[in-house]
Amino acid sequence: MRDIVLYFYQNLYKIIKLTLNTMNFSSEQPKIIVVGSSSIDLVLETEKVPCGNETVIARNSESYFGGKGANQAVAAARLGASVYFVGCVGMDPLGQQIMRNMVGENVNVGFVFETDRESTGTAYVTTSEGNAAIVVVPAANNYLSVEHVEAADKYFHTADLILIQLEVSMKVIEYTAKKAKRFGKKVGLYASPAQRLSNELLDNVDFIIAKSSELHIIFGEDQREVILKKYFNKVFVRDDVNSTVYFDGTEMKYCRNDEDRTVHKMGMGDAFTAGFAIALCHKNSIEECVKFGNEVSARVSAKKGSQTGLPRISDFIS
Repeated sequence: MRDIVLYFYQNLYKIIKLTLNTMNFSSEQPKIIVVGSSSIDLVLETEKVPCGNETVIARNSESYFGGKGANQAVAAARLGASVYFVGCVGMDPLGQQIMRNMVGENVNVGFVFETDRESTGTAYVTTSEGNAAIVVVPAANNYLSVEHVEAADKYFHTADLILIQLEVSMKVIEYTAKKAKRFGKKVGLYASPAQRLSNELLDNVDFIIAKSSELHIIFGEDQREVILKKYFNKVFVRDDVNSTVYFDGTEMKYCRNDEDRTVHKMGMGDAFTAGFAIALCHKNSIEECVKFGNEVSARVSAKKGSQTGLPRISDFIS
Protein backbone atom coordinates (compact mmCIF):
# COMPACT_ATOMS: atom_id res chain seq x y z
CA MET A 1 0.00 0.00 0.00
CA ARG A 2 2.82 2.39 0.92
CA ASP A 3 4.45 1.81 -2.50
CA ILE A 4 1.16 2.60 -4.26
CA VAL A 5 0.80 5.88 -2.33
CA LEU A 6 4.43 6.80 -3.07
CA TYR A 7 3.91 6.04 -6.78
CA PHE A 8 0.79 8.23 -6.80
CA TYR A 9 2.55 11.28 -5.35
CA GLN A 10 5.61 10.86 -7.55
CA ASN A 11 3.40 10.88 -10.64
CA LEU A 12 1.27 13.75 -9.28
CA TYR A 13 4.45 15.81 -9.03
CA LYS A 14 5.32 14.90 -12.64
CA ILE A 15 1.86 16.03 -13.74
CA ILE A 16 2.32 19.36 -11.95
CA LYS A 17 5.73 19.79 -13.60
CA LEU A 18 4.24 18.96 -17.01
CA THR A 19 1.49 21.53 -16.50
CA LEU A 20 4.03 24.18 -15.55
CA ASN A 21 6.13 23.34 -18.59
CA THR A 22 3.31 24.68 -20.76
CA MET A 23 4.05 28.13 -19.36
CA ASN A 24 5.81 30.70 -21.42
CA PHE A 25 9.09 32.07 -20.05
CA SER A 26 10.27 34.74 -22.46
CA SER A 27 13.93 35.65 -22.87
CA GLU A 28 13.29 39.16 -21.54
CA GLN A 29 13.88 39.73 -17.83
CA PRO A 30 10.82 41.29 -16.15
CA LYS A 31 11.43 44.46 -14.15
CA ILE A 32 9.36 44.62 -10.98
CA ILE A 33 9.15 47.31 -8.31
CA VAL A 34 7.97 46.23 -4.86
CA VAL A 35 6.82 49.00 -2.52
CA GLY A 36 6.23 47.70 0.97
CA SER A 37 7.34 46.32 4.29
CA SER A 38 10.29 44.38 5.61
CA SER A 39 10.80 42.81 9.01
CA ILE A 40 12.53 40.22 11.12
CA ASP A 41 10.11 37.46 12.14
CA LEU A 42 10.52 35.75 15.52
CA VAL A 43 8.74 32.40 15.33
CA LEU A 44 7.80 30.45 18.46
CA GLU A 45 6.76 26.82 18.14
CA THR A 46 4.33 25.72 20.86
CA GLU A 47 2.07 22.79 21.71
CA LYS A 48 -0.90 25.08 21.16
CA VAL A 49 -1.58 28.71 20.29
CA PRO A 50 -2.36 30.31 23.68
CA CYS A 51 -5.76 31.79 24.49
CA GLY A 52 -6.23 35.00 26.47
CA ASN A 53 -4.55 34.97 29.92
CA GLU A 54 -2.92 31.63 29.10
CA THR A 55 0.80 30.85 29.35
CA VAL A 56 2.40 28.16 27.19
CA ILE A 57 5.96 26.91 26.84
CA ALA A 58 7.70 27.23 23.47
CA ARG A 59 9.52 24.17 22.16
CA ASN A 60 11.70 26.28 19.93
CA SER A 61 12.30 29.84 18.75
CA GLU A 62 13.86 30.93 15.47
CA SER A 63 14.14 34.17 13.51
CA TYR A 64 13.62 34.63 9.79
CA PHE A 65 13.57 37.41 7.24
CA GLY A 66 10.03 38.58 6.54
CA GLY A 67 7.68 41.43 5.82
CA LYS A 68 5.23 41.06 2.96
CA GLY A 69 7.08 43.51 0.72
CA ALA A 70 10.48 41.93 1.26
CA ASN A 71 9.02 38.44 0.82
CA GLN A 72 7.59 39.39 -2.57
CA ALA A 73 10.79 41.12 -3.63
CA VAL A 74 12.94 38.08 -2.82
CA ALA A 75 10.41 35.73 -4.42
CA ALA A 76 10.33 37.72 -7.67
CA ALA A 77 14.13 37.99 -7.77
CA ARG A 78 14.54 34.23 -7.33
CA LEU A 79 12.07 33.75 -10.16
CA GLY A 80 14.28 35.70 -12.53
CA ALA A 81 13.00 39.27 -12.30
CA SER A 82 15.07 42.41 -11.95
CA VAL A 83 13.64 43.67 -8.66
CA TYR A 84 13.74 47.10 -7.04
CA PHE A 85 12.54 47.38 -3.46
CA VAL A 86 11.23 50.62 -1.97
CA GLY A 87 10.93 50.38 1.80
CA CYS A 88 12.14 51.70 5.14
CA VAL A 89 14.23 50.13 7.92
CA GLY A 90 15.64 51.40 11.19
CA MET A 91 19.25 52.42 11.77
CA ASP A 92 19.93 49.29 13.77
CA PRO A 93 21.55 45.85 13.29
CA LEU A 94 18.25 44.27 12.19
CA GLY A 95 17.89 46.83 9.42
CA GLN A 96 21.40 46.08 8.22
CA GLN A 97 20.66 42.35 8.25
CA ILE A 98 17.60 42.91 6.06
CA MET A 99 19.57 45.05 3.63
CA ARG A 100 22.39 42.49 3.36
CA ASN A 101 19.89 39.68 2.83
CA MET A 102 18.15 41.49 -0.02
CA VAL A 103 21.45 42.39 -1.68
CA GLY A 104 22.41 38.71 -1.41
CA GLU A 105 19.13 37.84 -3.11
CA ASN A 106 19.90 40.23 -6.00
CA VAL A 107 17.27 42.78 -4.95
CA ASN A 108 18.21 46.41 -5.68
CA VAL A 109 18.05 48.32 -2.37
CA GLY A 110 19.01 51.74 -3.72
CA PHE A 111 15.71 53.13 -2.47
CA VAL A 112 15.44 51.36 0.86
CA PHE A 113 15.49 54.26 3.29
CA GLU A 114 16.75 54.31 6.87
CA THR A 115 15.09 56.18 9.71
CA ASP A 116 16.45 57.07 13.14
CA ARG A 117 12.93 57.66 14.46
CA GLU A 118 12.03 53.99 14.84
CA SER A 119 13.55 50.52 14.98
CA THR A 120 13.27 48.00 12.16
CA GLY A 121 9.93 46.24 11.84
CA THR A 122 9.39 42.94 13.60
CA ALA A 123 6.73 40.25 13.71
CA TYR A 124 6.06 37.81 16.55
CA VAL A 125 4.59 34.50 15.44
CA THR A 126 3.28 31.76 17.69
CA THR A 127 2.66 28.61 15.68
CA SER A 128 1.27 25.18 16.47
CA GLU A 129 0.30 22.38 14.06
CA GLY A 130 -0.19 24.74 11.13
CA ASN A 131 -2.13 27.36 13.09
CA ALA A 132 -0.53 30.69 13.93
CA ALA A 133 -1.13 33.88 15.87
CA ILE A 134 0.85 36.81 14.47
CA VAL A 135 1.53 40.23 15.95
CA VAL A 136 3.24 42.71 13.63
CA VAL A 137 5.16 45.73 14.92
CA PRO A 138 5.48 47.94 11.80
CA ALA A 139 7.92 50.40 13.43
CA ALA A 140 10.14 51.80 10.62
CA ASN A 141 7.68 50.59 8.00
CA ASN A 142 5.30 53.30 9.20
CA TYR A 143 7.83 55.90 8.08
CA LEU A 144 7.78 54.91 4.43
CA SER A 145 6.33 58.00 2.74
CA VAL A 146 5.07 59.20 -0.63
CA GLU A 147 8.28 61.25 -0.86
CA HIS A 148 10.26 57.99 -0.73
CA VAL A 149 8.16 56.54 -3.54
CA GLU A 150 8.59 59.73 -5.54
CA ALA A 151 12.35 59.54 -5.06
CA ALA A 152 12.28 56.23 -6.94
CA ASP A 153 10.55 57.89 -9.88
CA LYS A 154 13.09 56.77 -12.48
CA TYR A 155 12.33 53.13 -11.70
CA PHE A 156 8.66 53.55 -12.59
CA HIS A 157 9.41 54.67 -16.14
CA THR A 158 10.85 51.32 -17.17
CA ALA A 159 9.10 48.85 -14.82
CA ASP A 160 6.80 46.13 -16.12
CA LEU A 161 4.80 45.71 -12.93
CA ILE A 162 4.44 47.19 -9.43
CA LEU A 163 3.62 45.08 -6.35
CA ILE A 164 2.08 46.49 -3.18
CA GLN A 165 0.65 45.09 0.07
CA LEU A 166 -1.01 46.60 3.14
CA GLU A 167 1.76 46.64 5.76
CA VAL A 168 2.65 50.27 5.03
CA SER A 169 0.37 53.31 5.15
CA MET A 170 -2.69 53.39 2.91
CA LYS A 171 -1.57 56.83 1.75
CA VAL A 172 1.61 55.27 0.32
CA ILE A 173 -0.33 52.38 -1.20
CA GLU A 174 -2.85 54.62 -2.97
CA TYR A 175 -0.15 57.02 -4.14
CA THR A 176 1.95 54.18 -5.54
CA ALA A 177 -0.97 52.67 -7.44
CA LYS A 178 -1.96 56.04 -8.87
CA LYS A 179 1.63 56.79 -9.90
CA ALA A 180 2.01 53.40 -11.55
CA LYS A 181 -1.18 53.85 -13.58
CA ARG A 182 -0.01 57.29 -14.66
CA PHE A 183 2.91 55.53 -16.30
CA GLY A 184 0.62 52.82 -17.71
CA LYS A 185 2.12 50.07 -15.53
CA LYS A 186 0.40 46.95 -14.21
CA VAL A 187 -0.21 46.92 -10.46
CA GLY A 188 -0.70 43.88 -8.22
CA LEU A 189 -2.04 44.13 -4.67
CA TYR A 190 -1.93 41.49 -1.95
CA ALA A 191 -4.70 42.83 0.29
CA SER A 192 -3.18 41.76 3.60
CA PRO A 193 -3.39 42.58 6.46
CA ALA A 194 -6.99 43.21 5.44
CA GLN A 195 -8.26 46.78 5.20
CA ARG A 196 -11.20 48.31 3.37
CA LEU A 197 -10.10 49.34 -0.12
CA SER A 198 -11.26 52.58 -1.69
CA ASN A 199 -12.97 52.56 -5.06
CA GLU A 200 -10.06 54.55 -6.50
CA LEU A 201 -7.56 51.92 -5.38
CA LEU A 202 -9.75 49.13 -6.76
CA ASP A 203 -9.79 50.93 -10.10
CA ASN A 204 -6.02 51.48 -10.15
CA VAL A 205 -4.90 47.89 -9.53
CA ASP A 206 -4.87 45.13 -12.15
CA PHE A 207 -5.10 42.14 -9.81
CA ILE A 208 -5.93 41.65 -6.14
CA ILE A 209 -5.06 38.65 -3.98
CA ALA A 210 -7.36 38.27 -0.97
CA LYS A 211 -7.91 35.75 1.80
CA SER A 212 -11.30 34.08 1.78
CA SER A 213 -11.85 34.92 5.46
CA GLU A 214 -11.26 38.66 4.93
CA LEU A 215 -13.51 39.56 2.01
CA HIS A 216 -15.99 41.41 4.23
CA ILE A 217 -13.21 43.68 5.50
CA ILE A 218 -11.69 44.37 2.09
CA PHE A 219 -14.86 44.82 0.04
CA GLY A 220 -17.56 45.39 2.67
CA GLU A 221 -19.20 42.27 1.25
CA ASP A 222 -18.66 38.61 2.15
CA GLN A 223 -20.48 36.93 -0.76
CA ARG A 224 -17.52 35.50 -2.62
CA GLU A 225 -19.29 34.84 -5.91
CA VAL A 226 -20.77 38.34 -6.00
CA ILE A 227 -17.30 39.87 -5.53
CA LEU A 228 -15.61 37.59 -8.06
CA LYS A 229 -18.23 38.21 -10.72
CA LYS A 230 -17.95 41.95 -10.22
CA TYR A 231 -14.15 41.84 -10.51
CA PHE A 232 -13.70 38.98 -12.98
CA ASN A 233 -10.11 38.00 -13.80
CA LYS A 234 -9.07 40.62 -11.24
CA VAL A 235 -9.78 39.27 -7.75
CA PHE A 236 -8.24 35.94 -6.72
CA VAL A 237 -9.42 34.46 -3.43
CA ARG A 238 -7.20 32.06 -1.50
CA ASP A 239 -7.57 29.84 1.54
CA ASP A 240 -5.25 28.00 3.91
CA VAL A 241 -4.92 24.85 1.78
CA ASN A 242 -3.41 26.66 -1.22
CA SER A 243 -6.69 26.79 -3.10
CA THR A 244 -7.39 29.74 -5.40
CA VAL A 245 -10.74 30.66 -6.93
CA TYR A 246 -11.63 33.36 -9.46
CA PHE A 247 -14.27 34.14 -12.09
CA ASP A 248 -13.04 34.25 -15.70
CA GLY A 249 -16.07 36.08 -17.06
CA THR A 250 -17.89 32.86 -17.89
CA GLU A 251 -17.43 30.44 -15.00
CA MET A 252 -15.86 30.03 -11.60
CA LYS A 253 -12.36 28.59 -11.84
CA TYR A 254 -10.76 26.60 -9.04
CA CYS A 255 -7.08 25.74 -8.68
CA ARG A 256 -5.79 23.63 -5.83
CA ASN A 257 -2.41 21.98 -5.31
CA ASP A 258 -1.61 18.84 -3.36
CA GLU A 259 -2.85 19.61 0.15
CA ASP A 260 -0.27 17.35 1.82
CA ARG A 261 2.55 19.68 0.77
CA THR A 262 1.03 22.59 2.72
CA VAL A 263 3.08 22.32 5.92
CA HIS A 264 4.22 25.82 6.92
CA LYS A 265 1.75 28.54 5.99
CA MET A 266 3.86 31.66 6.56
CA GLY A 267 4.53 33.59 3.37
CA MET A 268 2.27 31.54 1.10
CA GLY A 269 0.22 34.55 0.01
CA ASP A 270 3.33 36.54 -0.81
CA ALA A 271 4.77 33.62 -2.76
CA PHE A 272 1.54 33.24 -4.76
CA THR A 273 1.47 36.96 -5.51
CA ALA A 274 5.06 36.96 -6.80
CA GLY A 275 4.54 33.80 -8.85
CA PHE A 276 1.36 35.18 -10.41
CA ALA A 277 3.14 38.47 -11.20
CA ILE A 278 6.10 36.74 -12.85
CA ALA A 279 3.84 34.59 -15.02
CA LEU A 280 1.84 37.67 -16.00
CA CYS A 281 5.01 39.54 -16.98
CA HIS A 282 5.85 36.63 -19.30
CA LYS A 283 2.44 37.10 -20.95
CA ASN A 284 0.84 33.86 -19.79
CA SER A 285 -2.90 33.37 -19.54
CA ILE A 286 -4.68 34.11 -16.26
CA GLU A 287 -5.17 30.38 -15.73
CA GLU A 288 -1.43 29.72 -16.13
CA CYS A 289 -0.63 32.63 -13.81
CA VAL A 290 -2.84 31.12 -11.11
CA LYS A 291 -1.33 27.65 -11.54
CA PHE A 292 2.19 29.04 -11.31
CA GLY A 293 1.31 31.15 -8.27
CA ASN A 294 -0.12 28.10 -6.55
CA GLU A 295 2.99 26.06 -7.28
CA VAL A 296 5.34 28.76 -5.96
CA SER A 297 3.15 29.02 -2.86
CA ALA A 298 3.18 25.25 -2.32
CA ARG A 299 6.96 25.17 -2.48
CA VAL A 300 7.50 27.90 0.09
CA SER A 301 5.24 26.02 2.51
CA ALA A 302 7.66 23.09 2.56
CA LYS A 303 10.16 25.00 4.74
CA LYS A 304 9.98 27.23 7.79
CA GLY A 305 10.09 30.98 7.28
CA SER A 306 8.51 33.17 4.62
CA GLN A 307 11.56 33.30 2.37
CA THR A 308 13.52 30.11 3.06
CA GLY A 309 11.61 27.81 0.70
CA LEU A 310 11.05 30.28 -2.13
CA PRO A 311 11.91 28.49 -5.40
CA ARG A 312 14.21 29.72 -8.13
CA ILE A 313 13.47 30.03 -11.82
CA SER A 314 15.90 27.17 -12.47
CA ASP A 315 13.50 24.87 -10.57
CA PHE A 316 10.97 25.33 -13.39
CA ILE A 317 13.16 25.59 -16.47
CA SER A 318 15.23 22.53 -17.26
